[in-house]
Amino acid sequence: GAGRLRGCRGFLRRNALVVLTVSGVVAGVALGAAVRGAALGPAQVAYLAFPGELLLRMLRMVILPLVVCSLVSGAASLDTRSLGRLGGIALAYFLGTTLLASGLAVALGFIVRPGAGASALNAPGLGLPGAVPTGKETVDSFLDLVRNLFPANLVAAAFRTYATEYKMLLRNTTSGNVTWEKIPVGTEIEGMNILGLVLFALILGVALKKLGQEGEDLIRFFNSFNEATMVLVSWIMWYVPIGIMFLVGSKIVEMEDIVLLVTSLGKYIFASILGHFIHGGIILPLIYFASTRQNPYRFLLGLITPLATAFATCSSSATLPSMIKCIEENNGVDKRISRFILPIGATVNMDGAAIFQCMAAVFIAQLNNVDLNPGQIFTILVTATASSVGAAGVPAGGVLTIAIILEAIGLPTNDLSLILAVDWIVDRTTTVVNVEGDALGAGILNYLNEKEKKDKEQELKEVNVEAVANSKSEGETSPLVTHKNQVSNATSTADPESKESVL
Repeated sequence: GAGRLRGCRGFLRRNALVVLTVSGVVAGVALGAAVRGAALGPAQVAYLAFPGELLLRMLRMVILPLVVCSLVSGAASLDTRSLGRLGGIALAYFLGTTLLASGLAVALGFIVRPGAGASALNAPGLGLPGAVPTGKETVDSFLDLVRNLFPANLVAAAFRTYATEYKMLLRNTTSGNVTWEKIPVGTEIEGMNILGLVLFALILGVALKKLGQEGEDLIRFFNSFNEATMVLVSWIMWYVPIGIMFLVGSKIVEMEDIVLLVTSLGKYIFASILGHFIHGGIILPLIYFASTRQNPYRFLLGLITPLATAFATCSSSATLPSMIKCIEENNGVDKRISRFILPIGATVNMDGAAIFQCMAAVFIAQLNNVDLNPGQIFTILVTATASSVGAAGVPAGGVLTIAIILEAIGLPTNDLSLILAVDWIVDRTTTVVNVEGDALGAGILNYLNEKEKKDKEQELKEVNVEAVANSKSEGETSPLVTHKNQVSNATSTADPESKESVL
């Protein structure tokens, strides 16, 4: 018994954070259910959510230094050839999985038909806001995406994003008619422009690498900044269980009439979550297994904390700090890989969001009794894949991109309020799938990188064997040569630390 107890205690000490995080989610559900009966006013609910709000604020605070420093040091530590190779594989993986996710969602939408019997729904009956953001033209949303890749002001990019709005102008025509004209106007909206920062940090890292000796000081600065940020993250991680408990609890208290929502939109919720389950539980692990021949579920088991954080915060950017920490410590992914891929993945790779958006588009089409033709389905797939790239990694960021998809296939956007009503349920599994996709991508890249390293070492060994044979024959004739060899060996063994630190 004593041995088993000791083993149990050791397990708890190693996995304390995981146990605490999971019990935080459970405690949050219990807390919410207990407090629901007390009929709290909006102010009291806000007070209840306060500890959870603190968690979100702390995680958001770390995002900026984390993304910039990890990408600069990641790009500077990989040589240009492998950077291009890994980047290419990563982009192919991100695009491929997002397209798979979109296709799966559309197929599920046609099989489950979530919007078929729900045409009687109306927003006022559910007590929902009627107003919905006005749709942007599809062209403008893509142009905005490119504009945000190149921010005009780096400091402003840390808290502002470029977005196009429209001004209506009265125009008198010659025939005496008056026409309204829609004119795009550039504005800045609140919210970090992560895409621009990611691109800038990557290019800065490559540039520092190019400088060679001169750039090393700055690379070291970013490395140590990055390490310090990771220490901060490891401290914040211990607050996660408390924050999660109150986040989940307050959400449950806030819910209006849950029975009505589930009965009317239940098929839509079910279809979305089923899509997430199939993609996250079957397709992504299969891709990982096919690439690495290793057990994907064992890999995911090490990531329970970040996945629970994703479930509670609904924000893939906020999950980034804990994800980087857990994937390095529990799964032994190379730092250079994880810090290069995960920040990019958190902004670019949105499998869960693609499923959610395609499902919503199909759902709204069925609500309005529109039969989608192959052209429209193709448009949905392409738009969802492309706009999930630009979807901000914030809660409910996907609702705006659904508006873009609906505009693209010419459906009314006034049903969006229905999607908003259940967004907080679906958003949780969405974020978990988003984050899981990034993690498995990092695992695959890590495996490929290790494999390439091993192949190189094998080649080096073969070359070395020949070289050793040659130097021996020389050594008999000249004592100077062997002496030099020994000296160079001694320095190379004493010096790996200085090399490491540059990495």
